[in-house]
Amino acid sequence: MKIKRVEHIAIAVDSMKQSLDLMRDTFGLDLEYEEQIGQTKLAMLPVGQTYIELLEGQGPESGVTKWIAEKGTGLFHICFEVDDIEGAIAELKAKNVKLQSETWKTGHGGSKIVFLDPSATGNVVIELAELAPGH
Repeated sequence: MKIKRVEHIAIAVDSMKQSLDLMRDTFGLDLEYEEQIGQTKLAMLPVGQTYIELLEGQGPESGVTKWIAEKGTGLFHICFEVDDIEGAIAELKAKNVKLQSETWKTGHGGSKIVFLDPSATGNVVIELAELAPGH
């Protein structure tokens, strides 16, 4: 598996508007796009070749809402970009690395994503993403 770069660092937030204002006013970061995936609203802010991804839960059943209720706002996960998500999954399985799911699912911008189980990564949530063509 080839890790190309840190694709994004995700932050769980209570208020998307307040967090976007903070990122713009404090750090001069501009919003590239927003997207709704299931019960999660996300915003992507480029920083060089990496992004800050803000995540806001949209209801009590959202994974982000549950995360914030248990752990509070803040760092949610780190995402590494890979060339081949299926190859990465096969390699991790061969190394007996526990994944949160056995197959990839569709993530931000149409990417193919999979999350490693935090018990396999020192309690850090790691996402792998194969970006959609053109992203």
